[in-house]
Amino acid sequence: MNPLSYSESHRNPERDVEKQGELIESSINVTSSGSGSPERNGTVPTPILFKGRLARWNDKIEGLGGLEARGITRVLPKDQQDKGLMGYLQIINLWMGIDLNVPNAVPGLFGPLLFKLGWVDSICCVIFGNALSCCGTAYMATFGAESGNRTMIINRYFMGYWPSKLISCFNILNQLGWGIAGSILAGQAFSAVSGGSMSIAVGCAISALSIGVISIFGISVLHAFERYAWIPQLVAFCVLVGSARSHFDTSLVSTGPSGTITANRCSFFALQYSIVIGFSAAGADFSVYFAKTTSKRLTFLSTWVGQWLPVMFINIISVGIATGIASTPAWSEAYDISSGALLLACYDGLGGFGSFCVVILALGSIANNAPGTYSAALSLQVLGRYGKAVPRWLWCFLIMILEIVCSVLGRNHVYDIFENMLPLIGVYVSPWLAIVATEHLLFHVLRRVPFDWSAWEDRKRLPVGLAALSAYLIGWAGAIIGMYRVWWHGPVALKIGNSGGDIGSWMAIAFTSLTYPSLRLMELRYIGR
Repeated sequence: MNPLSYSESHRNPERDVEKQGELIESSINVTSSGSGSPERNGTVPTPILFKGRLARWNDKIEGLGGLEARGITRVLPKDQQDKGLMGYLQIINLWMGIDLNVPNAVPGLFGPLLFKLGWVDSICCVIFGNALSCCGTAYMATFGAESGNRTMIINRYFMGYWPSKLISCFNILNQLGWGIAGSILAGQAFSAVSGGSMSIAVGCAISALSIGVISIFGISVLHAFERYAWIPQLVAFCVLVGSARSHFDTSLVSTGPSGTITANRCSFFALQYSIVIGFSAAGADFSVYFAKTTSKRLTFLSTWVGQWLPVMFINIISVGIATGIASTPAWSEAYDISSGALLLACYDGLGGFGSFCVVILALGSIANNAPGTYSAALSLQVLGRYGKAVPRWLWCFLIMILEIVCSVLGRNHVYDIFENMLPLIGVYVSPWLAIVATEHLLFHVLRRVPFDWSAWEDRKRLPVGLAALSAYLIGWAGAIIGMYRVWWHGPVALKIGNSGGDIGSWMAIAFTSLTYPSLRLMELRYIGR
């Protein structure tokens, strides 16, 4: 069986359950396993926004070969496929394609350059920070095949119907931020290779347009593209190592008082942790067409390996480049211009082939951000019945336009985006993951209470979410007092070392984990769900 094939229901409008109207057709199960009759009191029918000519145009677009018509509607077992061992290889290829690229490598520069850390300290933060971070996406990925639901729909079972929309909003902003940053990096690389004949703005527009086109087509095209996207990236990065390795300063040591070094280690570790943790809010989106019998352990391992290996590899290279900037005038000058110019300088001596490698790395931004744009579109559908009524492809198109505009306007501030945005991603995701893990393990696994995945849109059968929302906000309180940013120094963060370090994510996890169980028990006792 072709591992990239999916059932017709994801691309054929005549067989798409959303176009048939899931809340109307009785053939779609929306009842609990113990109920003999449909219970629809908690669901709200999706309004029909496209009528007449617009509806016909939408049908034509969704009928395009390879385009996924399905949005957030649950994928039923009959539409899932058992891909065997090839399925796990497909998962590894998917995440290798997503994560082996320049946008994920930029944070590695900040270890030596911003936090004044040496080679060993920076590498340790890279290895262990990303090893921990990848667990979040791997954990959420295990719910995709089992439930047939997208990540932000699964989120309703943990946060409740209404509070879950808050996490969806954060995921939209997260994926949009990455898309903008990735488009800027690609634009800078295209401009550097062209010698300035192509402006950064044009390069940003080309990158964002490519990201949007792939995300519009959906799951099968994403899997097909990501399956091979990492191969040329790997070759280009290996050539980069061969070209620039002699300038790496592996003897570089951390500078400053011991307390300051400790604080900087905390901050750089938190930054590395934030690189891929944001994909936890999209982890299940790409495995909903896998059979329900797919092994959770192998799904977790495949996702974790597919993320950790490439992110660790490219950030080690970034740390090496950062150690050589101070002693290599050409690199220092290029760094002051743009990240694209720095990449080109690292290939110095390879002539046209070096420029070709920079173009390959620039195209990696597409592989990195197309899945994020796809996930953001699904999150927009989760926000409400009108959001769901807008086709997924149209949301992808609108996000693409926004990414083009924002990347062009922010093309000179990419490092500011990474420095200020990335740590905030860890802050919003960490308390949410603490709630997910606690609810799943304590209130379902230990109590042997299965999830009723058919209740995905029935508000009266989903948790109310008061406990989750309260614990989440308490987690944010912990994050605020533990954050260390240019624009905010939390009182607890200031206690780290001599100058302060970022422990916001860990404070958020601690506050949430300590408060959620008791709040959830009270919610179950007095509300019952």
